[in-house]
Amino acid sequence: MTDVLRRGRASLAFSFFAQGVAFALLVTRIPAVQDRYGISDALLPAFLAAVPILAGVASVTTEQLVKRVRPSRVLRWSQPVVLLALLGVGAGDRLAEVAAALAVFGLAVGALDASMNMLGVSLQRAYGRSIMLSFHAAYSLGGILGASLAWAGAHWHLALWVSYLPVVAVLLPAVLVGSRWYVDGGAAPAVAEPGGGRDGVVFKLLLPLCLVMTFAYIGDSTVSNWSAKYLQDVLGSSEQLATVPYNVYMVTTLLGRAIGDFGVRRFGAAAVVRGGAVVAAAGFAVVAMAPGAWVGMLGFTLLGLGLCVLVPQTFAAAGRLFPGASDAAIARLNVFNYVGFLIGSPLVGALGDTWSYRGAMLVPMALVLVTLVYARSFAAQPDRYGGGHERPRTADVGRGSNGL
Repeated sequence: MTDVLRRGRASLAFSFFAQGVAFALLVTRIPAVQDRYGISDALLPAFLAAVPILAGVASVTTEQLVKRVRPSRVLRWSQPVVLLALLGVGAGDRLAEVAAALAVFGLAVGALDASMNMLGVSLQRAYGRSIMLSFHAAYSLGGILGASLAWAGAHWHLALWVSYLPVVAVLLPAVLVGSRWYVDGGAAPAVAEPGGGRDGVVFKLLLPLCLVMTFAYIGDSTVSNWSAKYLQDVLGSSEQLATVPYNVYMVTTLLGRAIGDFGVRRFGAAAVVRGGAVVAAAGFAVVAMAPGAWVGMLGFTLLGLGLCVLVPQTFAAAGRLFPGASDAAIARLNVFNYVGFLIGSPLVGALGDTWSYRGAMLVPMALVLVTLVYARSFAAQPDRYGGGHERPRTADVGRGSNGL
């Protein structure tokens, strides 16, 4: 494997890591953000929903943008904006200021997520074997660090901007330097599909993956947006302890993704996705029935192990299905990331207010189980490239973004 690919893989992994830190710092301090700006429980779901809506708009825009600008450039400039927007969330005083910061955060995250996964899929194609889970493992590692820093901020009663400023000061120059080594992989030869659009993407084939992405992110958004409040309000934990479930979730997500690529190579993507769906459903059941905070954290542990494989493998499957139009497929698929967040956060909140938060946990459990119906969409595509994941390492090496 060439040094260009190795550097590209390392720099992209760091980008995933930095985004994991930023996102965890935001979502695990939602109670603190709510208190700082006086956001009511009724208004909170609207704030949480605005971010994925704007991110979805940005993902659609990115599909068009990468036709003229390489994904590496989109990623290079969207990630600093995400970090600065995070700082803005912690530094404001008025409701309008946090609304503006969250809007910028959402728009930048949409471009970042789409371009980051475009580069990941193209690098996997260049490597000729499953490596997509390793990038998302780096994201999980960043999430662990971010959640740990959030716990420290809550423990020491630090102002949000005091918690965020050192992180942004370190990560901002680091991601700009690392972006020099991003690799834009060349597209694989296009495969004609009946009913395909001008870009070669057939929505009928992409739809099962869109549904799986939606269900996975409904589950993930339930953890990221509601785990802290669930532990604190339902299971009676302290504010400090309420930051722990997301950290536990990210630790088990990291472990699952660290070994997930080996599982895909050994058993195939479809089997790994089926196993992940069953374990995730069991996790939601434990959370819903937990008598106390520590049993609840056991449920979040299972959720991390189960949900961790679904999203990376969904992006990878889109790359296999449409090797000649993977950027367009991933940008469209990424929209359903935010559809899941858009549905999951308000849905759990509404059910929690009108019914019970315990009962609300059963809804993402049922949706994750529906993933089993669509698991065959993750099976290898032998007529595309190398049986789905593996092929000889005479890879179509893309060009680095340095000097573009």
